[in-house]
Amino acid sequence: MALLDIQNLRITYNTPDGVVEAVRNVNLQIDKGETLAIVGESGSGKSQTAFATMGLLPHNAQVSGSIKYQGQEIIGLSHEGMNKLRSNEIAMIFQDPMTSLNPYLRISDQMAETLIYNSPDGKRMKKKNAIAECVRMLEAVKIPNAKNRIHLYPHEFSGGMRQRVMIAMSLLCRPKLLIADEPTTALDVTVQARIMDLLVELQEEFHMAIVLITHNLGIVAGSCERTMVMYKGEVMEQGSTVDIFGKPSHPYTQGLLSAVPRLDQDEERLVTLDRSFETQMAEG
Repeated sequence: MALLDIQNLRITYNTPDGVVEAVRNVNLQIDKGETLAIVGESGSGKSQTAFATMGLLPHNAQVSGSIKYQGQEIIGLSHEGMNKLRSNEIAMIFQDPMTSLNPYLRISDQMAETLIYNSPDGKRMKKKNAIAECVRMLEAVKIPNAKNRIHLYPHEFSGGMRQRVMIAMSLLCRPKLLIADEPTTALDVTVQARIMDLLVELQEEFHMAIVLITHNLGIVAGSCERTMVMYKGEVMEQGSTVDIFGKPSHPYTQGLLSAVPRLDQDEERLVTLDRSFETQMAEG
């Protein structure tokens, strides 16, 4: 049984201009301990698929198909059931670490709340014990002097350190599945590499599966076993990362890969995508 099994997922929104289809017929599976990358440009449906899995879509979203976590259907699950699932089974790292933390609360208060109300053993944890566990998790994500820095405010951390805090928060309840939605977007290149190395290291330590959502193909090649390519709400192709990068079968994937800047080529103009395949998609 797959850890996460999504079949025929369709997400639509009612708007003044009619029904907008954000995601159509998405199918994916991820097993325990596996890493799956979902890649594509903005608006391709990557984050919508993740939000549907987390039960975080807005109220005007209509969702059909099936999303099963360890055999349990998530679509239609009660608010209480979804909260329990989000607390102890599935966690998510959001895109921008600069805005994801509450600027008015100390890191200790924001992190401890997660454990006080959602302890892995189901019991309400005392704040003193919760903070001690939070310190251990901050140390796990390599934040120096965590015992003292946990009492600081978010603005006293750099962007990379804030993202480490977000990763630590997401792992407090020892989830089996971590969804990382563009976890390195707001960070510079060197910090991006450190964050990805950290995620891989933590994955091995906590034995969890990771769904990495990104438009950055450079961070996918060295960290993900499988890759799924999305465009305009549809899956263009999916398979092993080696095959997707080495032998892409869809014109869109080929275009994405050819548009990646390369150090061994002296190009004066950026490569643009040939979108002639859209005609075939419309006809098919």
